[in-house]
Parts: sequence; C-alpha cells; structure tokens
Amino acid sequence: MTSAEVANKLPKDFIWGFATASFQIEGSTNVDGRGKSIWDDFSKQPKKTLDGRDGDVATDSYRLWKEDVALLAHYGVKSYRFSLSWSRIIPLGGRNDPVNPKGIAFYSNLIDALLEHGIIPFVTLYHWDLPQALHDRYGGWLNKDEIVQDYVHYAKVCFQAFGDRVKHWLTVNEPWCVSILGYGKGIFAPGRSSDRERSPEGDSSTEPWIVGHSVILSHAYVVKLYREEFKDAQGGQIGIMLNGDWTMPYDDSPQNVEAAQHALDVVIGWFADPIYLGQYPEFMKQMLRERLPEFTPEELKVVKGSSDFYGMNTYTSYFCKAGGDDEFQGFAEYTFIRPDGTQLGTQAHCAWLQDYPQGFRDLLNYIWKRYKLPIYVTENGFAVKDESSKSIEEALQDNDRVNYFQGNTASLKAAVLEDGVDVRAYFPWSFLDHFEWADGYITRFGVTYVDFETQQRYPKESAKFLVKWFGNNVDTGDRKLP
Repeated sequence: MTSAEVANKLPKDFIWGFATASFQIEGSTNVDGRGKSIWDDFSKQPKKTLDGRDGDVATDSYRLWKEDVALLAHYGVKSYRFSLSWSRIIPLGGRNDPVNPKGIAFYSNLIDALLEHGIIPFVTLYHWDLPQALHDRYGGWLNKDEIVQDYVHYAKVCFQAFGDRVKHWLTVNEPWCVSILGYGKGIFAPGRSSDRERSPEGDSSTEPWIVGHSVILSHAYVVKLYREEFKDAQGGQIGIMLNGDWTMPYDDSPQNVEAAQHALDVVIGWFADPIYLGQYPEFMKQMLRERLPEFTPEELKVVKGSSDFYGMNTYTSYFCKAGGDDEFQGFAEYTFIRPDGTQLGTQAHCAWLQDYPQGFRDLLNYIWKRYKLPIYVTENGFAVKDESSKSIEEALQDNDRVNYFQGNTASLKAAVLEDGVDVRAYFPWSFLDHFEWADGYITRFGVTYVDFETQQRYPKESAKFLVKWFGNNVDTGDRKLP
C-alpha cells in the first residue's frame, strides 16, 4: 500500500459498527425477572403507537441474540453499540431494590460472545426505558435528588458486572428526546404534556427543563463514579450521546442567521454547553429565565468536563426562519424547502428526515470547533419511504438508504481527512428493523430487514454497502509503508 493510499483512509483504530437499543429489539418483556419500563404500558395504550403495537416481542433478540451476534460477525463490524435494560438488571430500579442475576447473566453472555468474535462492545446505560417503579415511586426524572442516586447505583452495578470487559460506556441516549418528547410533547413515555387531549397530567412549560437538568446531573455523577472508582482498574472511556441536527439560516438575513444559532443552542447547547463548557447557553437563560433550573457551584464542578468524548446522534439538516412558536426549537421555524422552492434532499418515511450530506459535514465541523473533543458518531440513519409496505425483495433494494450512507460516509471521510475533525467512530442506525417507539413497526431504520412474522433477518443493500465501504476506507494497518 502506498503512503498516498494510507493517507486517503481513516486511521486503523477507527471504530465502526451498528447500533440498537434494548426496548427496541429484545422483547421478552416479562421473562427471567425483568421489571416493567415506562415504555411497556405506555406502548399498549390506545393511539400511543402508529400501528397500535407494542414492544413485547420486538425483534425477539433476547432469545435470538446468538443469531444477532453471528450476523454482526458475518458483517465484519468492529463494534456493536447496544443498550442495557435497567429494569432487566434491577427490576424495580432503585438503590435498595434487588439486582436480577438473570439480567446480569444475559448481558454478560452477550458481551463475552461479542468479544469472542473480536467485536468491541459499546454499551449504553440508558436508552429511554426507565423502570416504571421509579416513575411510580417518586416521578422518575422529575425528582433530581432521588433519580441521581438510583441511576448512579444502577451504573455501579453495571461497571462492577461488565466493566472488566467493556471499555466504551455511554451514559444517556439523547437527553433532548427524553425531556422534550417524554415531558414536553408527551409523544414518548411517560407521555406527560400540557396537552390534556394527549395526557391527563404534565406541564410542558416546566417539566422538560427539570428533566433535562436531572439527566445532566445523573450523567455527570455516573461519570464521577466511574473516574474515581473504576477507570484506573478498568481503563475505559465514558461519555454522553446528544442528538442534534444541523440548522442553517433560510437566507442571510440577520434574524434568520440568529434563529439557526438559537435552534442549535436549544437542541445541542442545552446539554453540550454545561457538560463541555460549564454553563447553559445564554439564549436559553434568556428564553426560560426562572424556569431553567440552576446548578449549584458543587454540581457544576461535577458537570463540567464530564464526558471523555462527544457522542453525536444526527440524522438530517434544516433551514431555519425566525419567528416560530416552538420554544423546544428555540423559536425557530424548521423547513426543508429552499427559498427557490426546491427540497433540501430525498424525503424519508418520517416527516422530520431528509438526506443532506453536506449538513452532516458542517455539523461535525461545528461540534469539533465548539467543544474540541473527539467525536463518536453514535447514530446516523435513514428510513426509506413506505418500506414496511414493500415486499421483502423490494425492501432489500433500499436505494435511498444506500444513497444516504454514500453521501454521509463521504462527508465523514472529508471531515476527517480534509477538515481535520477528530472523528473516531461511526455507528449507522440501525443494525435491525425494530420497534421504532411511537412509530411502532411502520418506520424501518434497519440495514437488516426483519420479517416480524418469522423474525428472519435479511441483509439489505445498505448493509452490504457499509461493510464494503469501511473495508475499503479504514486503514487495516497490516502492511508497513516502504
């Protein structure tokens, strides 16, 4: 291999693989001592999911996990990002509640099997499935003092059980979604909102900001625990995953330039600024005033610097106009339509997603310049329009998803090699079609097709593309330069 060829590849320690979440794939919700999570009953309530279906079976991965590991090995991934079910490990969730040995054994066996195949486990501690008992007991994320202690205890159980083998820990997946979709818009569990047609209780003007604050502190105190009690012996890394899409001014008018930044402040800066820079964004302080909880000086010392890297979940890009009425978007109005009337990119099955690879590159640059830490792209993916109504043969030819990944992998490579952005991992979402939260099973993000009647798995063209692309574009390091 020539030096020019090596120079045009991602470094040999670049990590890539596919990602999933426990509630979306495991099923077996009442098996082997698992307790309920907030998604169990919520997904069974009328009209909470688009197709009226729940997560009781999902992709049956609690039973089919060996088959899943074999498929990951067949794909040749370097890593697999999955999440632990808190209520499978501590069924009632709390620091004085019993730990479930069968839950520990399940994840321990999964981790061992991955390592046997040379696959690095990337482990998410919390991907939205709060134990129902904690929500019932004290309001879950609404009760900072209780939830921080219970979450730290849960994390400690996980570090003790798995930390000898797990070197990559992710604390919380997408706190913006936990806060806004669960407690602002009420479309995700626990479904609290000021909209009384949607929810009998909740206050969208205060609860999301309280929950976000609790999540930041829970994350930070878990990182403190890991660094003080486990990192020296176990040698791992730990950080948080934040969602956030690139927002661009609709035109160059000052108010639209400002709107695009305000959108970034509320979706990304709300969590990233305290964790990486040590304070909430100024715009959020002005927007929310006394509704935005404050950190004590002691808390702020724990929060600032509480992530070894930037975990980035991103899917799309938007144009922003000033004057929207949604404070969850920083009062910016989002659109995919350019001033000349054309669409930004290819439309996905979900209304909120279009394909725009340049936006992915721009966001990588923004995050790198603003927060100055290595970036792990922990989620990035595309749902093909009407895929669930296609025949299997048609669905496997997922050209729009292939095009999405072609564009984004090219942007990833350009950000690293041309722009100098320190990106160390890329996890396409998702390994399998699965239970897609409020969308039920209608929206498919998998690079592997799942026939939900038979649970058969079929690689899509996108999986083949990604496997080949990473094979060709990551330095194998097996040949010395002359």
